[in-house]
Amino acid sequence: MLTRNCLLLFLWILVDEGSVSYLRPPLPPLGRSRTGREHTRSLVGPMRNGAAGFQRVKRGWVWNQFFVLEEYMGSDPQYVGKLHTDLDKGDSAVKYTLSGEGAGSIFTIDQTTGDIHALRSLDREEKPYYTLRAQAVDINTNRPLEPESEFVIKVQDINDNEPKFLEGPYTASVPEMSPVGTYVTQVTATDADDPTYGNSARVVYSILHGQPYFSVDPKTGVIKTALPNMDREVKEQYQVLIQAKDMGGQLGGLAGTTTINITLSDVNDNPPRFSKSFFHLRVPESSAVGSAVGRIKAHDLDIGKNAEVEYTIVPGDGGAMFDITTNEHNQEGIIILRKPLDYETKKAYTFKVDASNAHLDPRFQSSGAFKDTATVKINVLDVDEPPVFNKPSYVMDVYEDTPAGTIIGAVTAQDLDASSSPVRYSIDWKTDLDSYFDIDPVEGTISTNELLDRENIAQHNISIVATKLNSPVLTSRVAVTVQVLDINEFPPELASPYETFVCENAKPRQVIQSFSAKDQDLPSAGQQFSFRSPKEDLKNRNFTILDFGNNTAGIVTKRSGFRRRLQEIYFLPVVIEDNGYPPKSSTGTLTIRVCGCESDGSLLTCSAEAIFLPVGLSTGALIAILLCIIILLVIVVLYVGLRRQKKKETLMSSKEDIRDNVIHYDDEGGGEEDTHAFDMGTLRNPKVVKDNLFRRDVKPEMKRGPRPPVSQDSADIRDFINQRLKEHDTDNSAPPYDSLATYAYEGDGSVAESLSSIESLAIDLEEDYDYLTDWGPRFKTLAGIFGEQSETQSNSATTENTH
Repeated sequence: MLTRNCLLLFLWILVDEGSVSYLRPPLPPLGRSRTGREHTRSLVGPMRNGAAGFQRVKRGWVWNQFFVLEEYMGSDPQYVGKLHTDLDKGDSAVKYTLSGEGAGSIFTIDQTTGDIHALRSLDREEKPYYTLRAQAVDINTNRPLEPESEFVIKVQDINDNEPKFLEGPYTASVPEMSPVGTYVTQVTATDADDPTYGNSARVVYSILHGQPYFSVDPKTGVIKTALPNMDREVKEQYQVLIQAKDMGGQLGGLAGTTTINITLSDVNDNPPRFSKSFFHLRVPESSAVGSAVGRIKAHDLDIGKNAEVEYTIVPGDGGAMFDITTNEHNQEGIIILRKPLDYETKKAYTFKVDASNAHLDPRFQSSGAFKDTATVKINVLDVDEPPVFNKPSYVMDVYEDTPAGTIIGAVTAQDLDASSSPVRYSIDWKTDLDSYFDIDPVEGTISTNELLDRENIAQHNISIVATKLNSPVLTSRVAVTVQVLDINEFPPELASPYETFVCENAKPRQVIQSFSAKDQDLPSAGQQFSFRSPKEDLKNRNFTILDFGNNTAGIVTKRSGFRRRLQEIYFLPVVIEDNGYPPKSSTGTLTIRVCGCESDGSLLTCSAEAIFLPVGLSTGALIAILLCIIILLVIVVLYVGLRRQKKKETLMSSKEDIRDNVIHYDDEGGGEEDTHAFDMGTLRNPKVVKDNLFRRDVKPEMKRGPRPPVSQDSADIRDFINQRLKEHDTDNSAPPYDSLATYAYEGDGSVAESLSSIESLAIDLEEDYDYLTDWGPRFKTLAGIFGEQSETQSNSATTENTH
């Protein structure tokens, strides 16, 4: 019997938490509710020996969602649905309560009948559903009769929102001359109604204005071209009106519109065209080379880069004198003079110019060449011109210290006009420096007025003016550069005062120093210096001079075994000669100091005091030795200090017992009465240990009397519990902390009653399990199993009675 009851309890928990929670009746129709009901079966057996059997109570009501129509306009509150429980016998003993979203403000419930009403009109687009909780309580005691249940009230949609184009008005672009069906853009309308209910949110698109140029897909809202060969040059802007209608476009649906501004983008479908086929221009012969002499223009109906025009001059007579470029701002062709014009030589030029597009579209090249041709005639106008120099500029050279009155060069200018007027020359006196020179007014020869010094002014720039004798207003100028050439005035010298040293262990024929020279004469780029030893120093047995041939030389040792103790400094003369005319030379002196070096040639010292230092010890080695000595002294001082401190601590520990001054310890006692938490005597004499102390970390073994057997009588259980409590109260070995002994008790006073096997009846109860078949097909097998067991037990009992 105990096994059967436990099995039934386990199956009830499993079914209640798993399968039953998913059993839902179908949704109720609009404006009405349907309640799902579960049968409540008691599993309580008859009372035997004053004890009640266990029972299970399931809720007798389950609600699904209710529906309420949005935008309700009635004068009375809108009926939503009805709540009812199996415990309500119709005697007004049950009161229904409602809580959750909108309870009391939007929804109200009749506490007696359970009818739910909506107090005001609802908008599904504002809030689509409300979650509420209902409960049935006793009207007298206010005690819940059923567990609280949750349900949903959904706001049912009506078609009260028209489609809206949230991104409108739209702007789109499509190339001109596009074929029919070319994609333009896509519009989208949004309907706030419920898309899952009816056709309130099913939108259909149509075009109200913009035909026959464009079309729209009724389902997707994609706009395409509907007319071929739309020309931007004829019409560029189009305005299309699109309508979106819900209810699938049926009668009575709501509609919204939007505007689409469509622009035809340009393609290169038009070639450039000259406004006329012949252009006549006049140009003075005095026009400068590179100047603009005229403008022509070809017009293109396209825009942007498709209207960019390239102009070219067709090769032929006269075309070589001119060039043509395109003005990027207005696409004009600018004719530029390439060579000087001369009316007396040629009075007119004629050539052809082609105008073509820079960016061609291959789709339209089959219709013909995308260019146009025009003829240009340029007449040269006669102009009275100033004299013309035969060179654009002049450069003259003169040596410094040249005597005054020396002719250094000449300039020539002539009048190219037919009158051929004589020309007179003069110097344009801009500064006082121009007074160094003079010019013959008829011949144009330039001569010096005084001596020139290159070191003072190396170059003179003067301006020569040529004037026509019969027309003094017409003048021309030319720049003359006079470069003063240098005379070798200064001898070369050493480039810098060199500090040279030679190692004591130097080897013969070793280069110990490289040096160079400098000269104040210019230019320095072409100077060449040579180096040699003086004739009287050729017998020098210590050093010699080696000329490297690149304006540098070196000092070379001739022997080894230099000693500072014998001679510390050597002086070496060197003769330096330049390549000027006449050549200049000078003698310089190089100072060589004997120094001590490492074996690899690196310098150690050149001071005289270093001679008396021990051989083999460098300055770095001496510094390292000194640092080691200092470190050893610091270690000794620290060691002595530590030894003294240890001695002081030993003396103090012998006189004082610092263990009496216990400031802090982490042992938790049993309160104020715990006098054994910490014993100072143990620290002073660890050998003394009290005999009667119990260990607090191990539960002591105590001999206890045999416990009485557990009886099913509730009085015996109470005596047993009281006896255990007394044992704990008199236990001296209890831990020093508070402990709590808890004993669970289930008896007559328990509200939940007992679920243990203590009060199980020895005799199996005869139970009828036919009600399991009412629970549905899931419990059919369970009902058959327990039904067979009940029959077997009944037969066994009948047999025993018979016997």
